[in-house]
Amino acid sequence: MNDKLTVVTGAGGFIGGNLIAVLRRQGNGQIRAVDVKPLEHWYQKFDDVENLSLDLNSKENCEIAAKGATEVYNLAANMGGMGFIEKNKALCMLSVLINTHMLMAARKFGVEHYFYSSSACVYNGNLQHTPDEGGRFIAPELKESDAYPALAEDGYGWEKLFSERMCRHFMEDFGLHVRVARFHNVYGPWGTWFGGREKAPAAICRKVIEAKLSGKHEISIWGTGHQTRSFMYIDDCIKGIGLITYSGILEPVNLGSSEAVSINQLVDIVEEIAGIKLQRIYEPGAPKGVNGRNSDNTLIKQYLGWEPGISVREGLKKTYAWIADQYQLRERGAAGVVRERENG
Repeated sequence: MNDKLTVVTGAGGFIGGNLIAVLRRQGNGQIRAVDVKPLEHWYQKFDDVENLSLDLNSKENCEIAAKGATEVYNLAANMGGMGFIEKNKALCMLSVLINTHMLMAARKFGVEHYFYSSSACVYNGNLQHTPDEGGRFIAPELKESDAYPALAEDGYGWEKLFSERMCRHFMEDFGLHVRVARFHNVYGPWGTWFGGREKAPAAICRKVIEAKLSGKHEISIWGTGHQTRSFMYIDDCIKGIGLITYSGILEPVNLGSSEAVSINQLVDIVEEIAGIKLQRIYEPGAPKGVNGRNSDNTLIKQYLGWEPGISVREGLKKTYAWIADQYQLRERGAAGVVRERENG
C-alpha cells in the first residue's frame, strides 16, 4: 500500500484543480486538497481526495494541512489578472503569511518535497517598459537573475519575491527540499473567465464570445493592445511543476512559454477561432501592467532539456471552446456550479 500523502494548497483554484486531476490519474498515493473557498465554489472538486476548506493565513490551519504530508505543492495566494492585482495590493501582500506558515509546518512535519509557485511579476519593472516599435512593445526575455536589483510588481510581485527568499532560507538553514518556479501567465480550461480575476486570454475569449452572441461586433481592450507577454497553457504548467519539484534546481526558475505575443495578436487569434472580426475600442486608462515581458528559458532547458512548447494558437482553441461551453451554461442559469471533471 502506498502511504504517500500529497498536499495541494490553492486546490480550489485553476492551477490547483488541474494539478490534482493529473495527480489522481498518476495514482501514486493519497491527496489532500486545501483551499480557503467553500467547497461549492472550487473550480474542480474530486470526491476521492480529502477536501479541506481552511484559511491558510493561520499557522494552525497550515499545520492541519501539512500534517502527515510527504510533499506539498503550495499554490495558495490572493491573485488574479491585472485588474485585480493593481487594485488589491495589500490583499496580495498578505499571502506572505500563507507561504511562511506552510514552510514552518512543512519543516515541523518533515515534508520531503515542497514546491512554491512564484510569478514573473517578481522581475524588475524598469526592464519591462520597452519602447513601442511598429505597434508592439518588444518583450525582453527576462532571465532569472533579472529579478535583482529588485523592483517587483507593487504588491503581488513583492510578496512573491519575499516568499522566494523565505523558501531559500528554509532550504539553507533547515535543509528543507524546496523548489520554486516563476509562472508566466498560465491559462486554459477550468480557469477564471469572468468576474474581475481573469487573465487576458480568458477575458478576450469571453469578450469575443459575448460580441458574437449579442451581434454587437466590438471589443474593449485595456491599454493600447501593444503590450506583449508570453502565455503558458495549463498542460505545460502542470508538467513543469512535476519536473521542477523532483529536479536539482536550487534557485527559482522560469516556467513559461518563450512565444511572445501582443494583446492585439491575442485578439487576432481568438477572432480567427471564432470566425468573426470586431471593432476594437481601446481603454488607455485601464490596468495594463508592464509594456513587455517574455520568459528566457535558457536555465530550464539547461537543467531539464525541456521547456513549455504548446503554442498560443493551440492553447487558445481549447480555451475558447471550454469558455464558450461555460458561457452557455451560465446563460442557462448554471453560474457558480462546480462540476467534477468526468473520468478525471
